[in-house]
Amino acid sequence: MRKFSIEKPDQGLRNSIQEKIDNLNKPKGSLGMLEDIAMQICLIQQTLSPTLRHPYHLLLGGDHGIERERVSVSPREVTWQQMINFAHGGGGVNMFCRQHGFRLKLIDVGIDHDLSAYSDKIIDRKIARGTKNFLHEPAMTDKEYAQAIDIGASLVDDCIKDGCRIISLGEMGIANTSPSSIWMSLFGNIPLSECIGAGAGLNDAGVRHKLSVLRQSVTHYRNTSPHISPIPYFGGFEMAAAIGAMLRAAERRLPIMVDGFIMSACMLAASQLYPAILHYAIFCHCGDENGHRKMLRLMNVRPILNLGMRLGEGTGALCAYPIIDSAVRMINEMNTFDNAKITKYF
Repeated sequence: MRKFSIEKPDQGLRNSIQEKIDNLNKPKGSLGMLEDIAMQICLIQQTLSPTLRHPYHLLLGGDHGIERERVSVSPREVTWQQMINFAHGGGGVNMFCRQHGFRLKLIDVGIDHDLSAYSDKIIDRKIARGTKNFLHEPAMTDKEYAQAIDIGASLVDDCIKDGCRIISLGEMGIANTSPSSIWMSLFGNIPLSECIGAGAGLNDAGVRHKLSVLRQSVTHYRNTSPHISPIPYFGGFEMAAAIGAMLRAAERRLPIMVDGFIMSACMLAASQLYPAILHYAIFCHCGDENGHRKMLRLMNVRPILNLGMRLGEGTGALCAYPIIDSAVRMINEMNTFDNAKITKYF
């Protein structure tokens, strides 16, 4: 698998950035998290005047073999049906992208359906028609895993060629809360029962069944394949591609907008490979899925929003974009005490 060069952003500008923020005509620290976001983006871009030009949203689609075990209330055909809906502009992700000026890319990384009729709207990077069922075997091969990482990385390069300076990621894949919960449990050493939730709307009996299936899956993994990384063993193609996109975005010094439970799980997995990637991640939303707060605590991060959303698609990240934009506008557009001829009283 390809190697990435990801290091913590150089901190040489930190004092100058902080001085600029503190000299804006406001009480020191009075804009709270906006000041933290501005600092982070300035350090990522290594400038005192950051920009957020040409924002892109990558929505990656893939199906999961574990769906066959009825761990989701939604059947797998919803994945391709929703992707077609997105292609027609009718999804929540479409609405938020239009609202906030994001260019939306729809990518089929492993959907169990022929979407060639929509090739003008859905980018075909299909690795296979869904992953294998990780209750019995690894979800993907090493070759497929490497391919998914490369796909995600190349998508980011394409966005950068178009002038993109900030990137957002979303997903569409029925049953993808299952691998996310397992990653959280294994990487965080947290009981699986504290990591799973209702997903798209399971009832209590459905959640108990899901927990049973996932426990059996983890036991089988530990007994037969502990030498394999949990990322390809349990993950979906869309999730591995998201990890590749995150890693390449950090390598190319882009701020990465992280959505809810699934994308946070992908960032958690990416941080197992390259811990410094967390310096490039802006956690946008704490979703309503059970365990998401604990996952964010594992990474010692604070989300911008907590709206109780669990739609996925990257919608929570898109909703947070105006706040990120405000942070950049703050450091670029607010007047200073000196220029405004206001007494600096601290």
